[in-house]
Amino acid sequence: MSFGENLQAIRKQNQLSQEGLAEMLGVSRQAVSKWELGEGYPEVDKLLILSKKLNISLDSLLREENTVISEEGRPSDTIRIISPNEGVIINAAKVTRSQQFKGLKNSPKYALFASDGKDMSYWGAQNTFLAWYRNLEDVTREIAEIQKALDAGEASYTLQYSVKCKQNLFRTIED
Repeated sequence: MSFGENLQAIRKQNQLSQEGLAEMLGVSRQAVSKWELGEGYPEVDKLLILSKKLNISLDSLLREENTVISEEGRPSDTIRIISPNEGVIINAAKVTRSQQFKGLKNSPKYALFASDGKDMSYWGAQNTFLAWYRNLEDVTREIAEIQKALDAGEASYTLQYSVKCKQNLFRTIED
């Protein structure tokens, strides 16, 4: 879908008229109409207001591909991630891997973190530790599988490539 189609769909999902959206953004109804018809784009500051007020990502507004719609009619940009080795379940909007850790031969080298995307503090969204990984290939493959599940509209994903570890005082070693 184009930007205009995405904007129109998101506006309607939020039960806003073109006038209501225009008022929210401080622009004319004609400007909103032009954007939805593909005859122009809003300024960056207006995109940021849209993102914040309608609780949507800029990516979901600007991308050309189809947006996955949840049962509630809102764009689905989160997925429930289950980490059986760590006993963690989180609704994640973003996953991030760590830099490589130095450690013992049997120590994991990478960690995976998730965020629900809500900026609840001055420092931004809170990251939650999900799992440890032996190598870069495993953590990269996991992230790709999570993205594939999200793109397919799946509600949840269980981590597959993480390793079970045990804490040994100040060290983490693979179990």
